[in-house]
Amino acid sequence: MILRCARLGLALLAGLSLLFLTGCSGGTSAGTSPGTATGTATAAPSRTTAAAPPQSTGTPGAAPTRFSRLPTVQEGALPAEARRTLALIRAGGPFPYAKDGTVFSNFERVLPQHKRGYYHEYTVRTPGERDRGARRIVTGRDGDVYYTDDHYESFREVVADEAR
Repeated sequence: MILRCARLGLALLAGLSLLFLTGCSGGTSAGTSPGTATGTATAAPSRTTAAAPPQSTGTPGAAPTRFSRLPTVQEGALPAEARRTLALIRAGGPFPYAKDGTVFSNFERVLPQHKRGYYHEYTVRTPGERDRGARRIVTGRDGDVYYTDDHYESFREVVADEAR
């Protein structure tokens, strides 16, 4: 419990520092742009904080791809097992685990806050694990997708690869 509080405090401090440093430069720090992976996760939104508005990729006519202020990961940079899980989600299954597709309650409050039932979770196989392992894909009703490889301690928002 103390370790979790310490991590939250550090994440909050990092988030505030990032907010201060990027507040005067239009929202992105030098060398980064929306849709690129960032270092550490920022603090979880509070219950009363609305989710960050979607941000555009900057490509004219492109649909918004950001639903949170979490670090991002390009879909193509995910482990192969996570990409397979995303393909199964898009195809509607079948899923290998009985708990796939169940409601994710976001008890950790790392993801943007929404009403119960907004998020659903899916297992990402971990080679060598006998059980479900720690990796998950969590999807939101509005099309948002998140990846965790540490059993909900942290998440990265999955950003679709740019069309080539």
